[in-house]
Amino acid sequence: MKRNIAVFCGSSMPHNPKIVAAARELGRRLAEEGDALVYGGSNLGLMGVVSSAALEAGGHVIGVIPTLFSEDIIRSQTVSELVRVGTMAERKERILAACDAFIALPGGIGTIDEVSEVMVMNQLQIVDGQRMLDGSYKTKPMILLNIDGYYDPFLEQMRVVKEEGLMRSDAGLVAAASVEEVLCHIC
Repeated sequence: MKRNIAVFCGSSMPHNPKIVAAARELGRRLAEEGDALVYGGSNLGLMGVVSSAALEAGGHVIGVIPTLFSEDIIRSQTVSELVRVGTMAERKERILAACDAFIALPGGIGTIDEVSEVMVMNQLQIVDGQRMLDGSYKTKPMILLNIDGYYDPFLEQMRVVKEEGLMRSDAGLVAAASVEEVLCHIC
């Protein structure tokens, strides 16, 4: 495996079929590139689409799932590796620590939370809970897969935040209109 790539997305199925197709393509392409997919561990919604596509293409899939879900749900996951954690916060912490780059498919409030956490990590140069102020920190890309302008309002808000001087940098945030463009940002 070349890298661990986190994909943030929801356990719901969106109405827009282009988003579902992009999730399927992203899972397949990560597998073809030899990257491990690290994700929230569910087989529902977009999580299930991206993880199934990666597995079908021969990829390595690491699901990180909190034990707050029922044992039936946890056991039903088809992944290469299943990592059990106690809480949603631990899941996010484990994914942030394990990955080299982060991709967000269109998602809900949990996805926005995860995107924001990566941006904070990059802004503050945090690795495993410690600030790296010695110049050794390397920003990890946070790429929004902006299908049909889904993330345009979020990107506009980040522009306003930066314009107001409330964010020092782009915090690794990049928007991409296609899976191909996403892959260019993580190469």
